[in-house]
Amino acid sequence: MKELHLPSHMPGRSNLILCLKTAVIFGTAFVIFHQNLAIIANEALRSDSMSYMLAIPFLFGYLIYRKRKMIRALIPHEPSLSHTKAFPYKEILGSLLFLLAFLIYSYGSYTFTPLEFHMFALPIFITACTLIMFNTQALRQLAFPIAFLFFLTPPLQIVYTAGTAISTFSSEAAYNVLKTLGLPVSLTTQYGTPVIVLQKIGRPSLTFAVDIACSGIYSIIGFFIFATFVAYIARTDPWKKGTIFLIGFPLIYALNILRITFIVLIGNYAGMELAMQAFHLLGGWFLIFLGTLLLLIISEKTFKIQFFTTRSKPASCNYCNRNHKNKQHFCPACGKLLNPPNIKLSKRDLSKIAVLITSAILIVNLQLPVFALTEGPAKVTIQSLGNEQTTTQILPEIPGYTTNFVYRDKQFEKISGQDASLIYAYFPTNKSETTIWIAIEIAKTISSLHPWEFCLITWQMARGYQPEVMQLSLRDVQLLQDPPMTARYFAFQNIKTNITQVILYWYENAFFNTNSNPEQKHAKISLIVFTNNPENITSKEDQLLPFGEAIANYWQPIKTWSQITLTISRNGTTLITITTTLLATILAYQAIKNQRGKKTNLKVYNKLALKEEKFLLQAVYQGAKKHKPTGNTIASYYQKLAGKPIELELLFKKLNYAEEAGLIKRAITSREDEPILTWKTQISFPNHPP
Repeated sequence: MKELHLPSHMPGRSNLILCLKTAVIFGTAFVIFHQNLAIIANEALRSDSMSYMLAIPFLFGYLIYRKRKMIRALIPHEPSLSHTKAFPYKEILGSLLFLLAFLIYSYGSYTFTPLEFHMFALPIFITACTLIMFNTQALRQLAFPIAFLFFLTPPLQIVYTAGTAISTFSSEAAYNVLKTLGLPVSLTTQYGTPVIVLQKIGRPSLTFAVDIACSGIYSIIGFFIFATFVAYIARTDPWKKGTIFLIGFPLIYALNILRITFIVLIGNYAGMELAMQAFHLLGGWFLIFLGTLLLLIISEKTFKIQFFTTRSKPASCNYCNRNHKNKQHFCPACGKLLNPPNIKLSKRDLSKIAVLITSAILIVNLQLPVFALTEGPAKVTIQSLGNEQTTTQILPEIPGYTTNFVYRDKQFEKISGQDASLIYAYFPTNKSETTIWIAIEIAKTISSLHPWEFCLITWQMARGYQPEVMQLSLRDVQLLQDPPMTARYFAFQNIKTNITQVILYWYENAFFNTNSNPEQKHAKISLIVFTNNPENITSKEDQLLPFGEAIANYWQPIKTWSQITLTISRNGTTLITITTTLLATILAYQAIKNQRGKKTNLKVYNKLALKEEKFLLQAVYQGAKKHKPTGNTIASYYQKLAGKPIELELLFKKLNYAEEAGLIKRAITSREDEPILTWKTQISFPNHPP
């Protein structure tokens, strides 16, 4: 492909077109994923442990900004233009990825964990739109920033497991440090959470619960994000980047142990109130900031890595200076960008923009909520979450049962960070029937509502203890059909008492009155029944299901789904498998096709009569191994192979001829995020080309 000589007098218009295409990508993503992003923002703003997510949009924006020159140069550059005219490879791949993201999104709405599925689909969706609006080379440059979005929703099961293990190790390490310092402390547990108890002579003892938030797991996740970011932006060798990334974790872990120790010391000398103030002051952001600062200092002092210095000035290029006034986009000798190519808005681009916007509108109209959004119970149920004023109107009346409020677990609220943890019961009028217990947990954030199986099994196993219960059943069940609401059955037997407990629970997003002000909150509703016979699990599950359906309907789901939406969601796994198979088939076909082309080019290379032509192709191959194969680099390797220099003008002609023959191709690569023109061989050379 020969260099395109486009007019270069309209850079402002090119930037406007670039902004338009970018706005279409992120605008459609926001329209489709705005519910999910609102929930993530709520978690970040209201939960100290999840506040690290606030940094992700800024880091993502910086990574995109860092790549702006590369994207600006790559958008008009189509390395295989002749092939794309016959086969719109990138558009087909982009369309399949778009479909895959939509199917994952739809299927996720039909599962017990919709938010994780939806946010997993977000980077795939942006990848698809980038491929459709731009090209494959631009996507390669944006691959890391787009992948960075996966940090928005870390896998909760992994987070809970890791957080449990870390809370145990952190509490034990801090306890040993405090004992060494001579403080009268003991280590115990409450609701499975490690608790450091500080004995005060003549005064009440102080308890410091080291739950998941205090364990430092969220600080470690936040630090993991920053360590990844720092390692990526470091301009150094890959092994140094990896070392920077790895040494940060024992560092942040040690800082968290010191934090717990320091908070207990403050409680010992200054009281609990000041200790709690120190807890919030020395929270996740403080650890992340201090850990990142120490990581930067270690990197600069030990590895001599400079993060905040300016780029090294490239060597002067006589050919570049001599031809700067011509209309070439890149200097063919040093590869430097001379005149940024103009970005045009073609009819094809307008069609793509229209299709993306239309698709986004259609998806929004399909009404796929993250959680079942409800109006709440038929009447106001909680007058105030700050006192004991509760009523049984939060639950529907069930014939043959009397609804009673039992108690409010304030201790559990304090440990879990919930607004309310309310226990109700359906007492049967027929004494031979079984009592149905109802637990309603209400919180501002989802992270405060832990799954039952995690609390009773995962938590204990991660701490190195044998669980006190034995899991008998764990499966998901469709509670409502339209809109779909998925609940989870969890049955277990207490090892000590042999009592079996069957639980049906699910999550909702509802409005509650807090001091007469309606506020949208997350709720976990659990139906619990006890039995002495583990073989009765199935019958107990059947007994709970009508109660669950009645409560779910009583909370009045707002949105219903269309028939096509239900069909897509219910058959999500099959459709995702088919789409993934098509994607893999196209990618495999393209890879095989490229490999066959390179092998064919090798035969052409072996038939070349002139050694100079072979030297040229070998120089391109060898130049790419250790350097950026610019024109000057290729000329240097050619001189070593041929034993004589070659004039640059002659070299450029030979490179153009080889490109027209399909033996090499142009590529725009990054040198410290600056675009340069290089050459890439299209020959499947053995390890040592002849």
